Amino acid sequence: MFWTLPTIMTWTRIVAIPLIVGVFYLPMAEPMRNLIATVMFIVFAATDWLDGFLARRLNQTSAFGAFLDPVADKFLVCASLLVLVHLNRADVFVALIIIGREIAISALREWMAQIGASKSVAVHMIGKVKTTVQMIAIPFLLYDGRLFKVIDTGVWGQWLIWISAVLTIWSMVYYLQKAIPEIRARTK
Repeated sequence: MFWTLPTIMTWTRIVAIPLIVGVFYLPMAEPMRNLIATVMFIVFAATDWLDGFLARRLNQTSAFGAFLDPVADKFLVCASLLVLVHLNRADVFVALIIIGREIAISALREWMAQIGASKSVAVHMIGKVKTTVQMIAIPFLLYDGRLFKVIDTGVWGQWLIWISAVLTIWSMVYYLQKAIPEIRARTK
């Protein structure tokens, strides 16, 4: 199940990272770079939903795909956040919160899997809401202009990325609360 269509789509999110970063080094006007990076991010982020849908629809789910999918998401989000910090469109504190949480929860999930308690830190709705808000905030910040000559995506993106940081902390606390009883029970 290494090269199924859903898995290939997941790989595209990882391949997209240097492409999105590279756009900001192209010799063109900033609004055009912003637009290209935004469209690329949206297209590649959409593969997150599409690869899961296709895996279920085509009966091509696999343990490797289940592993790679969240890794690809985290790489895409973290790389985009670093670009936004570099462009002074996102606060470094927000990036540290989001990236730190991703590392901490990934490590927690790995540890919980090792002690046979991975179900206690399974994906919860708060994590999905956090991801959705991030996936809206990031393209707004990448675009950094007026959408339909009305919506200031920079301002909306700032609000959304901070809301995402709050949801990030909330989801981390939730997962830790679920994990602590399992950890205590198995480390005595």
